[in-house]
Amino acid sequence: MSNSLSSSAQRVQDALAALGFGAFTVVELPDSTRTAVEAAQAIGCTVEQIVKSLVFKGRQTDQPVLVVASGPNRVNTQTIAALLGEPVDKPDADYVRARTGFVIGGVPPVGHSEPLATFIDQDLLQYDTIWAAAGTPRAVFELTPGDLVKMTGGQVIDVG
Repeated sequence: MSNSLSSSAQRVQDALAALGFGAFTVVELPDSTRTAVEAAQAIGCTVEQIVKSLVFKGRQTDQPVLVVASGPNRVNTQTIAALLGEPVDKPDADYVRARTGFVIGGVPPVGHSEPLATFIDQDLLQYDTIWAAAGTPRAVFELTPGDLVKMTGGQVIDVG
C-alpha cells in the first residue's frame, strides 16, 4: 500500500467522500487486481467477494450500463437487455474509458464521468464484506453489500 493515491484512485476516494462514504479507504496494492482472481489473491479474500464491474452499452441508445457482479459469476446479457428494454453490447476499452473515466480492470462502482444505470448481482448480498475496484487495476476498497446498494442506487438482480 502506498501513502498517496494515483489520480484515478484519488477520484474514487473523493467520490466516496462526496457520497457520504468517506470512512472507506481506497488502497493501491503492489499486485494487480485487474481480474477477480488476481484481486482475490492480492487481497486475501474469496473470488466471490470481489465486485466485478462490467460496462455494457445499449445498442440503440449507446448509453453505458454498469453491472456489478460477484467475481465468478457470468452476466446474462439477455437479462440486462430485458431490464433496459434494448439489447446490450460489450463495448471496447475506449468506450469504457470515455464513458466512465476509468480503464477496464479498474472501473469502480462510483465516481464515473456520467451517471450509469447500475445493476447489482444479488449473490454479493450474502457476504459481510466485499471488495470493489477503485479506479486502477491495482486499487480497491472494502465495503458492505448494503453500502454498495446505497452508494450506487443500483437495482439488485439475478445477473445469471
